Amino acid sequence: MNQFKQLLQSNEPPAFEIFNPQGQSCAVIVCDHASNRIPISLENLGLSSHQLEAHIAWDPGAARVAEKLSSLLDAPLLLSNYSRLVIDCNRPFHALGSIPEQSAGIDIPGNQNLQIACRQQRQREIFDPYQQAVSALLENRPKQKTLLISVHSFTPHLNNELRPWLIGVCSGKDSRFANLLLPELKQAVKGPVGNNQPYFIGSETDYTIPVQGEPRGIPSVMLEIRQDRIVTQEQVNSWAELIAKGYFIVVENVLALKNLI
Repeated sequence: MNQFKQLLQSNEPPAFEIFNPQGQSCAVIVCDHASNRIPISLENLGLSSHQLEAHIAWDPGAARVAEKLSSLLDAPLLLSNYSRLVIDCNRPFHALGSIPEQSAGIDIPGNQNLQIACRQQRQREIFDPYQQAVSALLENRPKQKTLLISVHSFTPHLNNELRPWLIGVCSGKDSRFANLLLPELKQAVKGPVGNNQPYFIGSETDYTIPVQGEPRGIPSVMLEIRQDRIVTQEQVNSWAELIAKGYFIVVENVLALKNLI
């Protein structure tokens, strides 16, 4: 496996992909775990193709929901292009899960006993370009109010426990956006909606919203959709439309908008 040689080859995709960069919406959409791609030089990190299809490697369905939502909202969208097993684009570099040696009980051979130079190489070639692109997308909107939406998906079972929520609305220190969107989704979704479930956002476990959104004063929300509900394109479209409807209700409410942005 890769030992200090170039991580990404010239015929491989860059660290990120941007859709609709000139979108006129207030929203900016990001998808930190959009792909399960592994650089060729890392030889699948020693994992099988079946293991790389699982949730440990990415957020299945999240990118498709984000793409549809980008179209519905006319919003810029930034997608990560490599698996979170290579380096997690939504984890601080010092965090335990940044380059995991194990995930959901599965050992990651290609991440065992990594030298610091290899860790820094992954940060330099994948994490930094992605987060720099997030920063540029947010900074290049000087005359436009901005709302940050981070789209994720979660496995319905983890550690032998059922996670009943169909979607989670998650926030960090700034819960303005989440507090307005949550009741709209609760009204529209036929099933349990999580309030900071199955995850909450913290500076030790997350990066995009705590570092890119909150310090800029940008109202931000992380949406977590249960993976077994976004398998087909019809399901993807339905969830994107439902989220878009809730979003438009929030931003078109003048009083809410004044309180928000």
